[in-house]
Amino acid sequence: MLPVLVVLAVLLVIFMIFTAVYTNLLWYRSIGFSSVYTTQLQAKIVLFFGAGLLMTLVVGANVLVAYRLRPAYRPLSVEQQGLERYRAVIDPRRRLISFVLLGLLGVLTGSSVAGQWPVWLAFLNRTPFGVADPQFHKDVSFYVFTYPFLRLVLGVVFATVILSILAAVMVHYLYGGLRLQGPGDKASPPARAHLSVLFGLFILLKAVAYWFDRYGLVHSERGVTTGASYTDVNALLPAKTILFVIALLCAVMFFSNLLRRGMMLPGVGFTLLVLSAILLGGVYPLLIQQFQVKPDELAKERQFIQRNIKFTREAYGVDGAKVVPYGNEPVTDKKKLQDDADQLTNGGVRVLDPNVVGETFQQLQRIRPFYQFPDTLDVDRYQVDGKLVDTVVALRELSGAPEGQRSWIKDHMVYTHGYGFVSAYGDRFDSREPDFITRDMPASQNQQIKVAQPEIYFGERSPKYSVAGGRGQQELNYPDNSASGQQSSTYDGQGGVRIDSFFRKLLYASKFQDKNLLLSGAINKNAKILYDRSPREMVQKAAPWLTLDGDPYPAVVNGRILWIVDGYTTSNSYPYSEEMSLGEATADTITDTRSAVARQANDHVNYMRNSVKATVDAYDGSVHLYQWDENDPVTKTWMKVFKDTVQPRSSIPPELEAHFRYPQDLFKVQRKVLTKYHVTDPSAFYNGEGFWEVPQDPTVKGKRQPPYYQSLRMPGQDAQSFALTTVFNPRNNPQLAAFMSVGSTPGKDYGQIQILQMPRNAQPAGPGQVQNSFETDAKVKNDLFALRQGGTKTVAGNLLTIPFGGDLLYVEPMYTKASGGKEQQPYPILGKILVRYGESIAAADTFDEALKQVLGGTGSTEQPAPPEKEAPSGGEMSAAAQKAINDLNEALKAFEDAQKKGDYAAMGAAWKRVKDAQAALAAAGKAAPKPSSSPSPSGSPSPSATPSATPSSS
Repeated sequence: MLPVLVVLAVLLVIFMIFTAVYTNLLWYRSIGFSSVYTTQLQAKIVLFFGAGLLMTLVVGANVLVAYRLRPAYRPLSVEQQGLERYRAVIDPRRRLISFVLLGLLGVLTGSSVAGQWPVWLAFLNRTPFGVADPQFHKDVSFYVFTYPFLRLVLGVVFATVILSILAAVMVHYLYGGLRLQGPGDKASPPARAHLSVLFGLFILLKAVAYWFDRYGLVHSERGVTTGASYTDVNALLPAKTILFVIALLCAVMFFSNLLRRGMMLPGVGFTLLVLSAILLGGVYPLLIQQFQVKPDELAKERQFIQRNIKFTREAYGVDGAKVVPYGNEPVTDKKKLQDDADQLTNGGVRVLDPNVVGETFQQLQRIRPFYQFPDTLDVDRYQVDGKLVDTVVALRELSGAPEGQRSWIKDHMVYTHGYGFVSAYGDRFDSREPDFITRDMPASQNQQIKVAQPEIYFGERSPKYSVAGGRGQQELNYPDNSASGQQSSTYDGQGGVRIDSFFRKLLYASKFQDKNLLLSGAINKNAKILYDRSPREMVQKAAPWLTLDGDPYPAVVNGRILWIVDGYTTSNSYPYSEEMSLGEATADTITDTRSAVARQANDHVNYMRNSVKATVDAYDGSVHLYQWDENDPVTKTWMKVFKDTVQPRSSIPPELEAHFRYPQDLFKVQRKVLTKYHVTDPSAFYNGEGFWEVPQDPTVKGKRQPPYYQSLRMPGQDAQSFALTTVFNPRNNPQLAAFMSVGSTPGKDYGQIQILQMPRNAQPAGPGQVQNSFETDAKVKNDLFALRQGGTKTVAGNLLTIPFGGDLLYVEPMYTKASGGKEQQPYPILGKILVRYGESIAAADTFDEALKQVLGGTGSTEQPAPPEKEAPSGGEMSAAAQKAINDLNEALKAFEDAQKKGDYAAMGAAWKRVKDAQAALAAAGKAAPKPSSSPSPSGSPSPSATPSATPSSS
């Protein structure tokens, strides 16, 4: 049975490999990128067999040579008697053992090298940068493409020679060519000659490594900054050259041992090499660093600091950043301030925080519990009523079949997709809740943003796999009030892989380890299986050479919902550029606390470009890659590797380009760079006195503040434009050092970084200080205190910083949320909008009201109490007035009862009755007491200050 079992095991392994390869190929064909997969596969196969055969043949040849050179006579000793037992066991099975061990070695080597296919393909298709490094005057492409490949080749050859030496030593020792005991020489002449050649090859490779180590100095971390420092150039560079020559001579000495007998000359050469490496490569640079550089470091390193500044700014694309002074002359003319305020309010300020209102969208627009919105929503721009407005958008994705009703059919063939695009104005609220532009399901035809294909088959929360599109298959589209309670549809998109044959059912049943795919009779003709369908995953597989932004966002383009994904080309080999961890640079409140935004891996990079804009159709899964940075040599290189997969920038539809925005992860990396590299003078950079830092988020302890999308008008601009913004603090100082904005609307200002640097002798308050001023201002504190009563808590929204009137305007929406458990399903709604300008602070129900207060200098949200009307003479009161007073009292009591029960819907209804009674009383012309800020005797807040008092539209 053993041969049968072995054959079956081999066939099973072959089938599993075939299943993995073929299903991957089918998936790539379904999105039209099969050449990407086949190109990768070919490169991996070539490297696997190339490196594996090299290792197997070279090591095997040396094992064979060592065996053939075994001595015919071995002196009798205890050592040889012990080895004889091993020789007796090995000799009969020598070939089998050799083939197995060499085969295993080849497989391990090939597998390791095959993973380096991007290095090989990039080298073969390298594109010049047109920029030379200042030390060796080589094009940057040598360091980005050629140098990594040469190090890879050296690494493989080094490993091959070292393993050959080890294998040869073992064979020579096993068969007596090398002896530790017994009379005479410890090594036979053939063994000595053989090992001399191998050691000579090793030393020769070391010489080559010394030569290429010279170029590696452009990545040195020895000096003040990254790149070749004074010590590297004046001590280590000549040392590497000398070591190269010594290593060549040492290799010649080892090779000479073929002609003469004795190890003295090779031993002298090897000792000289080791001592030279210690003295020239270690001690000498250390002495230069300590006794020449340290006492006069700035003078010695100035030139090299300048190189680092120049190349770092170029590598991260911040060399065009404009730093301008700001805040020296705030506008004091009231008319000019009012004109600026009018432009600001007409343009709108985004007060709807996409990082807070995800739960609000969930409660008001989920419709059914098997749909879901992300925690973090997205910001885009749409033409609404002829005006471009900031819009908070999200897709209503599927969360799975309802609890208690799950089955394989429902999970994979009925609940297959989400439905609907939901959007809300960014600059306004509707009765403290988002003012929706598109809503409900199905969306009405008269809504401003037209969606012709609202089904979401490809999204961030799609099931692991779904079977859709079979003849007669009924997939839930959306629930309604019809007799069946739902509208159904059948998928007819181009995406997905046909699974209506037994063979493919078998393949996918094996792939997903699910027998139902093979046995189910519900899979009909034309059925397709949809899998690997999150936008980031799809683009990553279509363009494996890209690093993707962590936050894909949906956009409606010509009636279809497209996911837009920003792709970056990165490298860690750009000369003289500061290296940083991509994961650490992009970490902030959003990536650390929100699951919807992916955090970058901790890859170290020193070059980054937003080179590609990618789209994924939410209905049919079609993927398109568009070249965005037309000057990026890395993109051009990969466009040569994967031909016809990236479309030129000129092919981007204008309707799609209008929704492109500057990507957040690139911006986060650039702001990290600019905390130091806004300083371009080497002396000032060396002193580090003017360095900045990204402030902590004032609303989340211990997390870095994220950047914010908003429409604003920068100094010198005639109108508002969409931008991505952030602020900087001086290092270890809570005040504000600078405001940074990058144009995010495609056009002439796109990607233009502008930094407003505050006067150092009069820096304004930073985010933490502004947040503290909101919490401690006497009048605003009363409003916030009122919001936090009656079982509610406040949730601070994004603290926006806006250049305004030669100074800075701070705007923060403060949301309120019931503190009850899940059964109450609390969600944030607007409590107040907090605004600060100069030293004036205000809180109001709308941004316009708060802005008027701070510009008027009141700094207060309390409105003067209306004058009391005189009571009617004679104590007479009309019947209408008496009825209104009775209704008012009953409404107040109903409000109190509902508040004690935590029934927020009843609270909203009771408050509406209060308002109706007040209106009736006013109409009757009689004076009546209006409810105080605390309608309940226990001091609970008024519904206007309590978020949950607003009736829910759901």
